[in-house]
Amino acid sequence: MKENMNDTIQKLEKKGVIVIDPRQTFISPDVDMNRIFEGSILFPGVRLTGARTLVGSFAKIGTEGPATIQNSIIGSYSEVASGFLSESTLLPKARAGANSHYRAGTLLEEESSTAHSVGLKQSILMYGVTLGSLINFCDILISGGRSRSEHTEVGSGFIHFNYTPWGQNGDKATPSLVGNVSRGVFLDQDRIFLGGLSGMIGPNTVDFGALTIAGQVIRKPVAETTIHSEVNSEIDKSWSPSKVNNARLESVRSKNIEFISQLYALKKWYVQIRLKRSNLQKNLELSLVIIGAIETIQCCINERVKRYNDFSAEWNQPPVDMKCLDEDAMSEELTLNWRLEMGYYEWVKGFSEKEKFDLHKWLNDMVQKSKEAMHY
Repeated sequence: MKENMNDTIQKLEKKGVIVIDPRQTFISPDVDMNRIFEGSILFPGVRLTGARTLVGSFAKIGTEGPATIQNSIIGSYSEVASGFLSESTLLPKARAGANSHYRAGTLLEEESSTAHSVGLKQSILMYGVTLGSLINFCDILISGGRSRSEHTEVGSGFIHFNYTPWGQNGDKATPSLVGNVSRGVFLDQDRIFLGGLSGMIGPNTVDFGALTIAGQVIRKPVAETTIHSEVNSEIDKSWSPSKVNNARLESVRSKNIEFISQLYALKKWYVQIRLKRSNLQKNLELSLVIIGAIETIQCCINERVKRYNDFSAEWNQPPVDMKCLDEDAMSEELTLNWRLEMGYYEWVKGFSEKEKFDLHKWLNDMVQKSKEAMHY
């Protein structure tokens, strides 16, 4: 075993991977050496496992302590300080802080980051989104902002509550949209700030430009460009998990359908725009990372449909058929100037008015078509 590991480390070093201390580095036999790229740095205490695992060029793993990367994709120039990442995807220049705990369905886009001790599952941080420390998010998508310096941010000590006790066993039909996909991908929306030492009960929505005060639990939708605070109410009355009114059922259904539709639009954006562009650039490494992101988005779609259908079965609501979301809903052939010499951020920021109008319409069509396919 030791000899095999030495051979593996030597192969990596010959191709330009920097292994700081081979004695404290473990590479599982199922890891594809072709998916560990030149210039990446493996610090002491790194463990790489899983056939899906990819470490991009000049990525850094374990800069602040031991790090386990399990079936996860770490894009070029990204960093994992320490922690455990499983079935997750980081696009180029993303950063996972110390003691990160990322589980299936986690996607960080370019320049997004989390500080220390952040747990994520079924969570998507779009371009530049920044999370503070001691945060736990499941079943959430966050966008907003125009650049790495003008980005959506979540203060430390924030929790997204993704479980409700209604019904026989409770439910997790609780996804929340902070910003959205159909406007957020264009990097031209006002940033959002969620104040720290707070929580939000899903399913919920927070629109672009909103600011929520620190030290509260957010229970209501937050409108665009508003400052939001909620005063706790004292409640002491009889309660039964089997009593749910029609208004709540419709609210849960509408929020879940909207969330799934936005994920569907994001998947189409990645397949028809991002992957196509990286293929045109003949950038194999980036294409592999984008394919990983598409897999992660599909994982999120599968989870959301399952959780909603569990909810709908108990409350006699119409279910969502996964097959309706597998259809190719490309509404029209888009004419774009791909400007292959540019980076992704500069390219998106440089869209002409016509390109932006056409892409907005196309994404909105994706959202609407998916809603129609789900009979909503």
